[in-house]
Amino acid sequence: MDVWKRRSWCQPFVWIGMNSITIYLTKNIIGDFRGLARRFVGGDIKVFFDDQVTEGFGDMMISIVSLLLAFWFVHFLHKRKIFLRL
Repeated sequence: MDVWKRRSWCQPFVWIGMNSITIYLTKNIIGDFRGLARRFVGGDIKVFFDDQVTEGFGDMMISIVSLLLAFWFVHFLHKRKIFLRL
């Protein structure tokens, strides 16, 4: 990463590292990102993926959307230069 100057692939990890306390507090105060992801791809969408693709694929989609929501949240905070430091 440092030698070849290829830093674009690790940018989400930089966002997470700079906002790790904020993510921890958000998870404990508001709740898990997985619960929010269930609102987006749970229910009928989860049943569709479980029936049409394979059993358990709906749960995998919920996990992927949960991770994408977390990445979106830390990207939003990083872009606005919002950092919680103790």
